[in-house]
Amino acid sequence: MKRKDINRRTFLRISAATGAGLCVNPAPKASVLAAELKTNDHAMPVRALGKTGIQIPILSMGVDRPDSQNVLKVAYQSGIYHFDSAHIYQNGRNEEQLGKFFEGKPRGSFCVSTKGMFPFPLRDNFEEDILSKLDISLKRMKLDYVDIYYTHDIRMPEKIKDDRILNVLKKIKAEGKARFVGFSSHDQNPEIIHAAVDTGVYDVGLISYNFKMKNLKENEEAIERAVKSGMGIIAMKTMAGGTEDAEGKIQINGKACLKWVWQNKNITTVIPGLTNYDHLEQCLDAAKNPEITPDETNYLAALKEKEMLYCQQCGQCKSQCPEKLPIPDIMRAYMYAYGYKHARQSKETIAGLNLDKHICSGCEVCRVSCPSGFDVGKKVAAITSVTGIPDEFLT
Repeated sequence: MKRKDINRRTFLRISAATGAGLCVNPAPKASVLAAELKTNDHAMPVRALGKTGIQIPILSMGVDRPDSQNVLKVAYQSGIYHFDSAHIYQNGRNEEQLGKFFEGKPRGSFCVSTKGMFPFPLRDNFEEDILSKLDISLKRMKLDYVDIYYTHDIRMPEKIKDDRILNVLKKIKAEGKARFVGFSSHDQNPEIIHAAVDTGVYDVGLISYNFKMKNLKENEEAIERAVKSGMGIIAMKTMAGGTEDAEGKIQINGKACLKWVWQNKNITTVIPGLTNYDHLEQCLDAAKNPEITPDETNYLAALKEKEMLYCQQCGQCKSQCPEKLPIPDIMRAYMYAYGYKHARQSKETIAGLNLDKHICSGCEVCRVSCPSGFDVGKKVAAITSVTGIPDEFLT
């Protein structure tokens, strides 16, 4: 197949061309860059992000690795201008990487979002802690403000509705440190989306959304309600684990996965973690031809009930575990390592759970029965050992 869009040779021709004020103006004007992209057949459909006034291509970039600076440049030149990161990713190196990339570029030529995580119930110093983390993130990225600031990894409606959290988000907007605020959630719990809508505070929701979801109807109803209220919806975990087998050996058809998501017009954009040229090219090709084919539909239908690496985050395992382990989080870490091949992110996820060094020592046989067919005990044993591997040996 002839590569028309990007490769290492085209990367060498990259310059510091600037984009238009696409993230700032509610009705963005055509720019030199946009014109060039159309001429070179790079154009992607653009959708509005709720009532924010931001217009974003249906493909964005999740920046979750510190070694993708060159891929960032090619993505930007290919028409991607929304980049998503988080305060905790790679201990801040991802935000520092974005800071280097943004340097010298007009602020209106890119959109950037980041996230802040905090324990719940809230500690006494919650506000000071979250504002300090945001200031650090801005300093790393060399920015005065981010376009979207998310409360990171929300797991329960009570957290999303907490008055102290809502008040600090309002303060962040009032002080101009974020143009818009939102929440991110790995859980496929429609009640979290409904709770966010009820507050009237959240401008954007970053949610897990893919063809494997068990409660798809309920989630899509919540998404539609959110969009009708003016909230913008961005999708993550769209590749459903990255592989089509339980062992993580067969790469999934990422184009089919993305096209499936884009059929829902309530989804503004997706943020796959783009870490290499081939992955970027596949995603760009899908974005330029987003209509799903019958073959792709049949392919995904055949995988719908098949055991894969993707954990549905249904939470049914929690009550079954005598040690009350956060099994959905551990399964997510397993997916990062064996599906996405992001061992560092896997280690980071496990480390953030503050697990006892001797987990599962009280059980000779795992008692958890996963509705998706996961051998939970085996997967826990396989992934928790990653915490003992030095970072320099991890990808």
